[in-house]
Amino acid sequence: MTFQQQVVKTFAPMLFVSVLGAQGAQAADRELLEILLQNNVITQEQFDRLVDKESLTTADILAPAPESVVVVREEELEVDVSLDENIQMAIDEAVASAVSDESPIKASYGSKGFQLATRDGNFATNLQWRAQFRYSNPFGSDPRQVKNFNADSTSSFEQRRLRMKIGGHGFQPWIKYYFEVDLQPARDVDADAISSGARVIDWRVDLAKWDWGGIRMGQWKVDFNRERVDSSGRQQFVERSIVNRIFTVDRQVGVQLRGRLFEGSGADLNYYAGVFNGEGRSVKNSSDEHLYVGRLQWNFLGRQLKTRQTDVEFTELPTGSFAVAGLTNEGPCTRWSSSGCGNLDGFAKPVAAQDDQFKIEQGLQEFAFKYRGFSVQQEWHRKFITDRVEGTESDLTGAYFQAGYFFHNWIDTIPAPLEFAARYAYVKEPNKADRMLYNEREEFTLGANWFFNGHRNKLTFDFSHLTLDDTLLMQKESENRVRLQWDVSF
Repeated sequence: MTFQQQVVKTFAPMLFVSVLGAQGAQAADRELLEILLQNNVITQEQFDRLVDKESLTTADILAPAPESVVVVREEELEVDVSLDENIQMAIDEAVASAVSDESPIKASYGSKGFQLATRDGNFATNLQWRAQFRYSNPFGSDPRQVKNFNADSTSSFEQRRLRMKIGGHGFQPWIKYYFEVDLQPARDVDADAISSGARVIDWRVDLAKWDWGGIRMGQWKVDFNRERVDSSGRQQFVERSIVNRIFTVDRQVGVQLRGRLFEGSGADLNYYAGVFNGEGRSVKNSSDEHLYVGRLQWNFLGRQLKTRQTDVEFTELPTGSFAVAGLTNEGPCTRWSSSGCGNLDGFAKPVAAQDDQFKIEQGLQEFAFKYRGFSVQQEWHRKFITDRVEGTESDLTGAYFQAGYFFHNWIDTIPAPLEFAARYAYVKEPNKADRMLYNEREEFTLGANWFFNGHRNKLTFDFSHLTLDDTLLMQKESENRVRLQWDVSF
């Protein structure tokens, strides 16, 4: 109905009565009824019924027509229906907004998964699921002995990691917490199913009110070297280098002082100093000795580099770090992993070793840099193991260098989500049968990543050439390996 028709319909009865008063029914009624009919205020049937009446009242004009003869223009019906729908939609949106505004909890989804948070900002919980599906041939792990190179080939699919991550803050934004559950790690056919079951691998609380200093307590991957602290879901290759198994400190239970000084300046510095049990994940200390770890990281361009590999974020400003770290420990362990305290080849297993049998002193030098799709990182390790029972000393050395680049930045025909990478790694370690002799291993790996949604959804392929020089057997072995992995977080 037009605006003019609406006005006529509204004021017609009053106009009608007014005209009647001035001219009389016989002179005015037909003329006014024709006006009402033309403006669709009354129907033809109402006009025929009213035109012969001797006098009309307002009630006559307002009397509705029989339902069967009501005439509604199609275009008017469409306008009214559309108007009703818009009104209903606006009402629904207003109600939803009011309910949301009144609710004490906000729900959202972001880089850390699903989040529930209070409106005052004092409490928040993030929930994320992650999985890795991997294929490898002719073996999945890194071969360390001649027999591993000569073993039968395998072609294997595995669920490498199936994990649930929960983190956030409570009471204040600077009281942070995090824990991670590995639901079902892959295992060999002869491995203990119980020890390979679901397990809590991380749990920690951070008191981080000030950037210059905070305290972390709980269990986590000790801040020693970048390659290990980098999440397995944010790697440049399917898996970490051959250096990792020998030199990682992995997860420990303890407390740490950490912070950042001189932020944004040429002296920008991160520091970490911690005391831990030294016996790996979820284990109480068996003696009064502890693992002591320290790390200094110089952010030489005044910007902090996050612990994640590749430059899929396309860092706009050049960002890099140079770090040194050291540790000392006395106990039954000669290596650590996500499974806890373990032993290097040729050394006594923890269950058979004395509580303070091995003294370990270890040092690290590290470099990392990212800029506009290019990334590079490098580590050099040195590890000294003193066996107090056998009276021997062992000196282990390891290093790796890796780099990656999104060549789309240089050649337009190369797809933007595709990254190519290369890595070289070297390890010198005691021979398993005679610790006075040393074996040397090398890794040459080429890799490619296709990022569907950054590290949260990516496909990784790598090809490795692995070599071993066994000084006791005076034998050299080599083998190629291919791996393909889909890594996805929800």
